[in-house]
Amino acid sequence: MRGVSKHLQLLRPTTLHRCSDSGNSSLVSSNYVPTETESLLNLCHQRDLPRAMHVLDAMERRRVWADAITYSELIKCCLAHGAVREGKRVHHHIFSNGYHPKTFLINTLINMYVKFNLLEEAQVLFDKMPERNVVSWTTMISAYSNAKLNERAMRLLVFMFRDGVMPNMFTFSSVLRACERLSDLKQLHSWIMKVGLESDVFVRSALIDVYSKLGELLEALSVFREMVTGDSVVWNSIIAAFAQHSDGDEALHLYKSMSRAGFRADQSTLTSILRASTSLSLLELGRQVHVLVLKFDQDLILNNALLDMYCKCGSLEDAKFIFNRMTKKDVISWSTMIAGLAQNGFSMEALNLFESMKVKGPKPNHITFIGILFACSHAGLVNEGWIYFRSMKNLYGVDPEREHYGCMLDLLGRAGKLDDMVKLIHEMNCEPDIVTWRTLLDACRVRQNVDLATYAAKKILTLDPQDTGAYVLLSNIYANSKRWNEVAEVRRAMKIRGIRKEPGCSWIEVNKQIHAFILGDKSHPQIDEINTQLNQFICRLTGAGYVPDTNFVLQDLEGEQREDSLRYHSEKLAIVFGIMSFPKEKTIRIWKNLKICGDCHKFAKLIGKLEQRHIVIRDPIRYHHFRDGVCSCDDYW
Repeated sequence: MRGVSKHLQLLRPTTLHRCSDSGNSSLVSSNYVPTETESLLNLCHQRDLPRAMHVLDAMERRRVWADAITYSELIKCCLAHGAVREGKRVHHHIFSNGYHPKTFLINTLINMYVKFNLLEEAQVLFDKMPERNVVSWTTMISAYSNAKLNERAMRLLVFMFRDGVMPNMFTFSSVLRACERLSDLKQLHSWIMKVGLESDVFVRSALIDVYSKLGELLEALSVFREMVTGDSVVWNSIIAAFAQHSDGDEALHLYKSMSRAGFRADQSTLTSILRASTSLSLLELGRQVHVLVLKFDQDLILNNALLDMYCKCGSLEDAKFIFNRMTKKDVISWSTMIAGLAQNGFSMEALNLFESMKVKGPKPNHITFIGILFACSHAGLVNEGWIYFRSMKNLYGVDPEREHYGCMLDLLGRAGKLDDMVKLIHEMNCEPDIVTWRTLLDACRVRQNVDLATYAAKKILTLDPQDTGAYVLLSNIYANSKRWNEVAEVRRAMKIRGIRKEPGCSWIEVNKQIHAFILGDKSHPQIDEINTQLNQFICRLTGAGYVPDTNFVLQDLEGEQREDSLRYHSEKLAIVFGIMSFPKEKTIRIWKNLKICGDCHKFAKLIGKLEQRHIVIRDPIRYHHFRDGVCSCDDYW
């Protein structure tokens, strides 16, 4: 330590004693006074930053320097207090008067700047280093990767190789997450194999995550299966990969394999399994996972996943229970509950919750406003929707994204404001996509605006010539207007391109088995009994005033064909099977691949009232809760 001998006279005279303890003797000072550097280290351990900085000032006046360990503890103290100014002061002190710190200490300073999110300062210090080791390079690569400055991270790795420094497992696991192109990922994977790090837990986990992020699930699975997995981190990565890509079946299969291999589920595992349950709408499975979640009590991430699962499985009572008992709620918690209420048809309750969030919750973000605008859209609140839409940017600094424009277009379309829809499309700060034009096309179908519908359909087919929905909607719009030549032309185009209308399919879970129903499919073992029961219900409902609404079938079918097509829609079959399978007190939950038609909506309301059943139907857009002859959507969907 430089300058210490010069200041030895600052120590008070001490008297030394020889003490005996079990035969051992040592020299002990009766009035020992620690040096300034020792005082500095003690204060750092105590996290007393103000006094530590006072000692540092005194040391500098006396030209005393501490060792690297003491300075690293002082830097940690600055980090603990979030003290950027003091951290820079330490940096200046270390490099003052020609003092040349070791690589270890410079690495600590670089890490400090990274933690303070001062990447430019970190880079300047890194560039000035006379010697860089693997920690230096890895710290910077990890910093750029975490900041999503992926090109910088990848470029630094190349420079690292040129500098002759070999990356380690932490370097690779960091830079892998900066990969945006499959070609880069393949090259990195090859390097990892050459240096023998493919078996490292963190590297394998990162490889799985990135292959998954790039949509290469089979490659991710291949990495997972290359060797026996001896760590739950890798299991969690592969389960999360499939859960995040809505392949709930494979995620659940892997979870069962993980359990059989003797690994216990942790928070990460359970979060993925809840996501898988959500994608499959498996409420009963979600409830089983909830039991496992209880031992983690108030884990925020798990509670948010539970909340999302219950909302998306249509169990609002359970969702509200979870939300109300959460001791800590973040913006995800509030946004999930708001969106859940909106999607399940409780729009006013969603808007009221948003008002509570503004008073006692976190600042709303872009996800919050998707839920709010969805609520306005499905309640027909045009004026309120415009107010919330404009407040996003003006009050909360949230720029509208494609999803927000989509909600507003849906709101205007439902209200029949086609001119306003076209105007908003032209004002969008992003290029209209297929969903944008399909929203306009659907609104044109309801309002029978053939010319604008044709324009919207052409926009869709320019973006995707194979889009089935555009052909079917346009065909029905022409048919409703008796423009049979155009109908024939659309059908001919569909035939040439090999396009067929996606069949409606509905699913229901009974006794832990998923039962699927498709119009015209006779494969279900109880289909004859179901059809018989359905016909009996329709006879009873007809006596109560039910009339099939044939506006919801292909318009070129004739009379009885059209009614028969309606009679055996998949959701009707699933509802009847649910009534046959469940006691009256159990909710019948159905999910389907297409938007529910108006006739099935009417049927569900009437049969629910007739049989005193609570029926929940989830389609790709929203949830319908049928009870006592009323739907939660108030017939506005």
